[in-house]
Amino acid sequence: MTEGISMKSSCGQPEFREVLRSHVVRNRIHEYLGDAEARHTTCDFLGRIDSHNPSIFERQPVNRLSGLLDEECEIARSLGDRRHLLVHLDIEYVNFDDPAAAYTDARRAFALQEPLVAVIEARLVSLGIRFLHVITGQGHHFVWKIRKHSAVARAIADLGIVTTPDLEPEPEPLFSHTALLMEHLAHLLKSEAGPVSEVPVEITARHVGFGKAGTREMISIDISEYGDPLPSRMIRIPFTVYRKPWVSGLIDHLQISEQVPGFFTLPLHEMTVSDLIARRHDPATILDLARRAAVRIPLEEKGTARLLDSYLASPLVEFHRRFYSRGHPFPTGRHQSAIAAAIRHLPPCARHVVDFPNDHLLKPSGMQLVTRCLLARGWHPRHISALIAAKFLDPAHRWGNQWDEYDPVMRAEFYVRLFAGEIDRHTERGIDFNCVSQQQKGFCWHPRNCNLAPLHARLYRDPHQTPTP
Repeated sequence: MTEGISMKSSCGQPEFREVLRSHVVRNRIHEYLGDAEARHTTCDFLGRIDSHNPSIFERQPVNRLSGLLDEECEIARSLGDRRHLLVHLDIEYVNFDDPAAAYTDARRAFALQEPLVAVIEARLVSLGIRFLHVITGQGHHFVWKIRKHSAVARAIADLGIVTTPDLEPEPEPLFSHTALLMEHLAHLLKSEAGPVSEVPVEITARHVGFGKAGTREMISIDISEYGDPLPSRMIRIPFTVYRKPWVSGLIDHLQISEQVPGFFTLPLHEMTVSDLIARRHDPATILDLARRAAVRIPLEEKGTARLLDSYLASPLVEFHRRFYSRGHPFPTGRHQSAIAAAIRHLPPCARHVVDFPNDHLLKPSGMQLVTRCLLARGWHPRHISALIAAKFLDPAHRWGNQWDEYDPVMRAEFYVRLFAGEIDRHTERGIDFNCVSQQQKGFCWHPRNCNLAPLHARLYRDPHQTPTP
């Protein structure tokens, strides 16, 4: 348990303990872990999350579930599963200036997500995908699954697009190619929801400028889990307590415990999002919902096959093939001088990110800035990801245990592929690729010596032009 945080006083109410010990709630949790009869689970492991950093967790065997619930821990299930591939779409409200806003003004945070939620539901319904809809502390989860040995799983795994010989072992092909499908889906969702959203809609939580409310807030289509090894990722479990703002220290630091009652992660069932938010801390509501709302993850293979067909018919698949058509060479001694020269010619903001990568280059906005600048200078995106991965692998930057659970090559490839693909397919037009926006984001260190306009003009051409191979 995190030192200095009183979990009992924050949200460990006695009535919550009774909810977690109830037979009906535990049956629902077992149901989510993999078996319709609520007895046999198929998830790889449980994760106990007690750290200030939610990316740090303690793996626990599934048979420890009862004990973990008795201890009122914050727990999640592995994204990995012995029988199925889970397909998971996560959206959330992010405010870079007021990180507590999702909790202190939850109604507004969720209302801002409604246009995107409507687009997601319409798109998944059009594909014939039934999904489990779960409400978390900051947003929504949409989850479904396919059998690993199904025809659609074989078709996805056999796409043969992702080639990562630098990774040992190479990623499991089903998961790494599902990432391409989810990237395609995220492009569609951003294109449809962006124009009707009051705040920016972006793929992953990248920094934005100040909006009408005076803060840097946005809605994230968070597919970042597809940029990490499958065994390193988990998803929240319905009918468990949501402790993130308490465990992270946010509630105590801002002294807002009176404004934010403890609450549960719950499925959306026969009530509005607003009603669920208002009642998600009420034990009677939670128990009643557990009696009525199944949380079995739907098996959706025909709909997923339609998503695969949609991806294969899209221009994005051609970009992905071009991305992986080049090797992924790491900078060697022979190339160091040329690479150093290229870095010297970067604008000061991007050069600062490369020179001080911990933690500027870990942030999506840092990787996006470097990717944009090097693409404008003619670099192939695969080579950009190699440069970023080399920075991640350099111990001189004191990464500590940053890469114990994650893979620096996979992380670099995912983000560069995402950002370069958005430019290639005109999903984003560089509206924030200017000096004023970089200053608002906090990614400008030398404003007098920097001018991004020439690079913008080079990178964002007429959308009717054919992309350069």
